[in-house]
Amino acid sequence: MDTNNRNIVTRFAPSPTGFMHIGGVRTALFAYLWARKNRGTFILRIEDTDKEREVAGSIEHIQESLRWLGLEWDFGPDKPGTFGSCIQSERLPTYLEFAHRLIEKGLAYPDPYSSEQVAEFRKQAEAEKRPFLFRNHRPEAFEKWDSTKPLRFKVPEIKRYRWHDAVRGDLEAGEEALDDFILIKSDGYPTYNFAHIIDDFSMGVTHIMRADEFISSTPRFLSLYEALGIAPPVFVTLPPILRDDRTKKLGKRDGAKDILDYRAEGYLPEAMANFLALTGWNPGTEQEIFTMDDLIAAFDIAKIQKAGAAFNEEKLLWANREHIKNLSHESLLRILAEFGAKSSRVAEKKWDLSEEFLSKIAPIVVERLSVFGEFTAMLDAGEFDYFLEEPTVDASKIVWKEEGPEKARDALLRVSEILEKISESNWNSEAVKEAIWPYAEERGRGGVLWPMRYSLSGKDKSPDPFTIAGVLGREETLKRLKVAAENL
Repeated sequence: MDTNNRNIVTRFAPSPTGFMHIGGVRTALFAYLWARKNRGTFILRIEDTDKEREVAGSIEHIQESLRWLGLEWDFGPDKPGTFGSCIQSERLPTYLEFAHRLIEKGLAYPDPYSSEQVAEFRKQAEAEKRPFLFRNHRPEAFEKWDSTKPLRFKVPEIKRYRWHDAVRGDLEAGEEALDDFILIKSDGYPTYNFAHIIDDFSMGVTHIMRADEFISSTPRFLSLYEALGIAPPVFVTLPPILRDDRTKKLGKRDGAKDILDYRAEGYLPEAMANFLALTGWNPGTEQEIFTMDDLIAAFDIAKIQKAGAAFNEEKLLWANREHIKNLSHESLLRILAEFGAKSSRVAEKKWDLSEEFLSKIAPIVVERLSVFGEFTAMLDAGEFDYFLEEPTVDASKIVWKEEGPEKARDALLRVSEILEKISESNWNSEAVKEAIWPYAEERGRGGVLWPMRYSLSGKDKSPDPFTIAGVLGREETLKRLKVAAENL
């Protein structure tokens, strides 16, 4: 825990330009954990100043994604603070105020060049094999800014910058990293380079969780902090999330998906948060399964790794299976009902997946589940049809190996006689097994259990006959056994 300053403020500041990918979600998670670890504040800020790239519905999508994971914000698009809105397009007067402060200091000026002129400057620099720096073309005298032209920051001092990153340690960059960058575009919207610094200051942000691509821009940020007389927050650069083969960052072409696609597939939010936390952070213990409360208690910036972390989907599936096992019975039934309702076969047959039925088949399903979408697929494939309607039984398949139909019929009749002695109130899979097992041991397991199982399910592959009987109930079990015996 940060004992020097309990008033920790973190933020997640996505642009509403599309779906929420894994890297962004992990940034949000780490920012959330650090705020909650220190009983601080977590802000969701929407950086929507690039209107050309904005995608309709993205803000709602971002909020839905974070809430699915359990990352509730203290201030956000729907919760303004004393500092005002958390949506940048609604904060334009604030940026203008700070822009005019820089103009008054002689540290901001209107860009006098057209895009064609700037392109020519770049072409010239390339021909001379030197980096293009706008500051080399800075006008000698500044015009008055009338908001029709971009406003540029004038780097006040060309020097080497050194700074400390909470993860990467001490870093530095030379004057080649400094240049006059745009503060406010000709459309009136601020650039990221300007707006995020103003917002972080106005919102009291103390720690910035960020991707490693921002390291190269840090000298520019530091020069602006100095010009405004603002103390920089703590930089926390997160390791990149890599493809499973660790050769490059995980991208869309490598299968990176919208975080809500994982919800649709049946991943648990607890499992996803658990997995993402361990993708670039090491608690320093053998523990691998964490609840959100566990993560908050254990999280420490000092244990964030420098090296890139691979996105291992097998590890995610394993974590999801473990979290499924830890679900309460009520939660398990609720999620099974949700994904069962998505089955086209259930809808077609108008089957009732009652709570009682789901409770009976839950142990069978959980043994086979990695994600809940698989339950939908099982239902669609007809794997549980025999629980919901009487199966079509091929009499020739009831017979165990070379025993013949007569022996199979005798076995089924004897099983029926034994099971009739179990009352309705005492009927369950354990009671069925306890009653049948001695006879199966005496007669030969295959010759008893195979005819029984196939007669109940009509499937070559299915759970054991005791489990099936427990789900079907006394009346339906006895009915199916007798019908099968008669067919022989």
